[in-house]
Parts: sequence; structure tokens; C-alpha cells
Amino acid sequence: MKIRYKIMVLFTLLVTAIIALLTGSVYYFAKLERKQVFEKRLRSRAIYNMQLYSVMGDSAFAFMHRMDTASTVGTIASRSIGIFTDEGKPLYLFDMPGSKPLTVDKDLLKEVRTKGETHFTLGTLEAVALHRVAGRRDFVVVVAGHDDEGLERVDTLNKILVISLILSVVLTAIISLLFARQILRPIALIIREVKEISSYDLSHRIRAGTGQDEMSQLANTFNDLLVRLQESFAIQRRFISNASHELSTPLTSVSSQVEVILQKDRSADEYKQVLFSVREDVTQMRQLTKSLLEIAKTGSQGGIELNEVRVDEVLMKAVGDVKKLNAEYSVELDFGEFPEDEKDFVVFGNSELLYIAVKNLIENGCKYSSDKRSMVDLTFAHHKIFVQVVNRGSVISAEDIPQIFQPFYRGAGTGNTRGFGLGLALAQRIVSLHKGTIYVTSDTTNGTKFTVELPAIKIFN
Repeated sequence: MKIRYKIMVLFTLLVTAIIALLTGSVYYFAKLERKQVFEKRLRSRAIYNMQLYSVMGDSAFAFMHRMDTASTVGTIASRSIGIFTDEGKPLYLFDMPGSKPLTVDKDLLKEVRTKGETHFTLGTLEAVALHRVAGRRDFVVVVAGHDDEGLERVDTLNKILVISLILSVVLTAIISLLFARQILRPIALIIREVKEISSYDLSHRIRAGTGQDEMSQLANTFNDLLVRLQESFAIQRRFISNASHELSTPLTSVSSQVEVILQKDRSADEYKQVLFSVREDVTQMRQLTKSLLEIAKTGSQGGIELNEVRVDEVLMKAVGDVKKLNAEYSVELDFGEFPEDEKDFVVFGNSELLYIAVKNLIENGCKYSSDKRSMVDLTFAHHKIFVQVVNRGSVISAEDIPQIFQPFYRGAGTGNTRGFGLGLALAQRIVSLHKGTIYVTSDTTNGTKFTVELPAIKIFN
């Protein structure tokens, strides 16, 4: 069932329950009020006859009969009136034509003598009985009647309430359906616009409007998601294209060299030379594959084990390994003043990934600087850890700085230095995974400086 119909049904049921409760209450209290009013009328007539008989005695019966036979406005329809002794002997009886004779049993007489007054029913008639002792006379007055006007009035009210309830339910259902359609119209528009979006064209955006309601927030949130998806798809396509190109180059080189060497018999030195070249291409391809796997690993935070990691230990290991890569590489490591609280120089992360990120930054500094030298500083401030890697290589232009963290991107200053353009991309992804940031500045005075800012574990306590 569609949401609009669910809203209509729920709203209609709710309103129906409320109106039914109100109409039921009105009908109930109307019936109660009719009964109370009619009982007062019966009691008033019984008291009137009781007073007449108390004062006039048996001579009051003739007057009562003339009054009871007279059909005047306000009299009780279908009435029956009787005066009985305490033994049940009738002293006076009056029954409207067509009515059943008024009779009382001993149990009723006993009850009314005990209570003094009782209300009861005789078939369809409502009745009241009063007991009175006047001098030597001990008698019971019974008045019964049928409230034709009151019952007709209540029945009419009942019909009006039922018709009103039915009309209210129908009107509520129609209004609630229109209301649901109006409320859900923005969602219907969003659904139609979302159907026009595909993975081949993520440039379409949902019209969010200028309001600040939940629908506008939903549309804006979905548009933000589309922006991120579009960027992710663009990066993925560019990554796949570049990866395919980078992997195909050494494979093509290996294939070409093997085909050439197999065209005719060669000397041992020629075979050896080709094998050395093939080994170099395979090594390059292996390093590229390893870098691609490391980038893929950082793409899933759920699959990475996170622990408490001391950044100074990671730096010392990375510096030592970079020096082993090339005898010409020189790295200066400087530690600032350590904070008193150990948790201020400990991060919550993965030591292996942090090692890869720092090692890539230090290695790039040595690789692309003329003096093959990197300077590494470790400082602490405001529950944050700062790692600075500075080199005196070629200045990175302002246009290149936003692009250097893209996979396979290589700036103009890289020259003929071998590389795949994956080191910085991998470093940024690892730092982002650890809730950190990388800043880059480059000029002729201070050289190129990469600053890694990481939150210490204490900031989360």
C-alpha cells in the first residue's frame, strides 16, 4: 500500500474514533438526561396525587379522575396511575385507553415501604412508586407512563448523529487523501528526478527549493551525496584508466623484448641483457601493483585494525628504512619537546599504514630534491601531533598543489625521476583515515613543506 493511502486510512480512523467517541457521548448523555427529566415528571405527578389524597381523602378520587381523563398539553402520554394500600388493595386506578391495567406485586410494595421511593419499569412503561403515611392512612402511589416525546427526540438525535458520523468519515477520507498527496508531492518529485539519474550521468541535481523544511533538507542531502558519488566515479574512472596505462607499459615492454629475442638465436650476453631488462620491468610492475593494493586497502576502514600508536616510533622506523633505499638519501629527524601526558603523542590508528604514509613523504622529499635530503620535524600542540617533511627540491606551482594528491598525477618538476604518482595519494588517504590533514606549501625561500596534522588520542577522551 502506498504511503498516501496509509496516511489517509490512519488519519480517517483517528478522526472517526474521535467523532464516534463524541457522538456516542452526546447520545449517551442525551438518553440519560431524557430519563432523568421523565422520572422527575413522574415523581411530580405522584407527589401531586399523594398530597391530594392526604388532604381530601377518598373525595379526591373524583377530582383525580377528571384531571387524568383530561388531555392537556404537557401531560404524560400512555399514563397509568394507582393508589394502593400497604397490603396491595387498589384505592384508585386510572389507565389510558388501550393501556394494560396497572398492577403491583408484593415485592414492589415491600421495597417501596422500605426505601420510601423506587423507580422501575412495567413492560414499555417507566414508573415511580412513593410510600406515604398520612394519619391513619398508609398508602403507595404509583405513576407509570411512556415518554413519547422524549424517546422521539432522542431517536431523532441518534439519526442525526449517525448521518453526521458517516458524512464526517467520508469527508475526512477525501480531505486526508488530498492532504497526503499535497504533503508527499515533494517526495514524488524527488522520486521522478532520481529515476533520471544513472551512473553514466550524475550531473543532474534535485530541485531543493528555498525552504528549510525536511523535504528541502532531504533534497540537499541527496544532492550532496550525488556530488560525492560523481567525484568518486570520476576518480574511479581516472584511476582505472591510469592504472591500465601504467600496467600495460611494462607488460608491453616485456612482451616486445621477448618477441624480439625469440626471432633468432642470440648470444648469452644478449639473452642476459634482455633478462635484466625484463626483470627491471617486472620489478616496476610489482611495485606498482603493491601501491595499488595499498591504496585499495585504505579504501575500507572496516577492514583495518586500529590500535594506540606512538608517532615517534613510526617516524624512526620510516627514516631508517628510507636511508636504506639509497646511499645518497639523507634524512634529518628532529623531535620537539614531548608533552608530559603520554597520550598527547599517541594516535589511535594503524602503525603499518602510518609508516607507509610517512615513508612516502620522506622518500619523495629525498627523491625529488637536488641534494637528496629531507628534514623531518615532530611537534605537539593542543592535543595534536604535527609531522613536517621539508625538502629543497623544485618548487611545486600553485596550480599543481591541488592535483598532486590525485593518483598517477605527476607534476612538471618530477623530470625523469621514476615513479607512479601514487605515493602522495596513498599518504593523503591514510592520513584522512586517521582523521588528520595534510597541508602543502612550496616556495623558493622555505622549500617544499608537507605538514601532517593528526589528532592525539587524548582529544577523544
